[in-house]
Amino acid sequence: MTLDINPIENHRKREKGVLVYPVYSRRSQGLSIGINLYPDKKSCSFDCPYCEVFPFSNDSVFSLHQMEEDLKFCIDNAKKQNIPVKDICFSGNGEPSLSPHLAPALKLAANIRTEMVPSAQLVLITNGTGLLKQKVFSLLKNSVLGAEKLDIWLKVDAGTPEWYKKINRCETPFDELTAKIKEFASCAPVTIQTMLCQIDGNAPPPEEVHAWKTLLLELTQSNNIRKVQIYGKARPAPEDPAASPLSAEYLEERAGLLQGIGVLVEVYL
Repeated sequence: MTLDINPIENHRKREKGVLVYPVYSRRSQGLSIGINLYPDKKSCSFDCPYCEVFPFSNDSVFSLHQMEEDLKFCIDNAKKQNIPVKDICFSGNGEPSLSPHLAPALKLAANIRTEMVPSAQLVLITNGTGLLKQKVFSLLKNSVLGAEKLDIWLKVDAGTPEWYKKINRCETPFDELTAKIKEFASCAPVTIQTMLCQIDGNAPPPEEVHAWKTLLLELTQSNNIRKVQIYGKARPAPEDPAASPLSAEYLEERAGLLQGIGVLVEVYL
């Protein structure tokens, strides 16, 4: 069986109940093996208009045993094709930090990574809302600082409550979530990721751009920011054209605002 790592369409397999899926990742710059904790339906505390996951439901059930079999199969398949595995990544059809399966799935993935692809990163992509639960906060902190060496990619799409309502559409108050993100970044290393796109044909207004820069500067004061990833909209979404791409020049200009902060800033189109 040949491993399909199509960078655009492969992610749609998640909506058919797939637990483990290989994709080519822009930000990983190679093969990322995704783990989906929500095979039965889309389940997220954010409702971003740029989200690539189409609404769906089926009778699939998450299974640690199936995850183990599928993850080992994907890694074996990649090795047979001499494709380096850049990371094992928790993302999928929803917010992984809110899944009841997160703790055992993290432990299992970390053990398989150590056994089969020790050079690969273990990544969790999160919007941060799970950090509001102390149990999840502690789990993720310990996973970052412990043997799992988890790399958390923490979403910071907005600097103001107004833009947050447009781009993330989350019921969690902006100030509450931002405060918790700052608290976590003060005690554990994280990678910050920001999606930049137009919403309803409008780019982020000047006051949003300034507030975002200020927030990023505050976060870097912790000395725990590994890097900042700025990326644009590149995949089809069910709400298109509510969200639409910004130019490469715009993304580079936003990255340029962070020059001199002492943290690597990467742009992905």
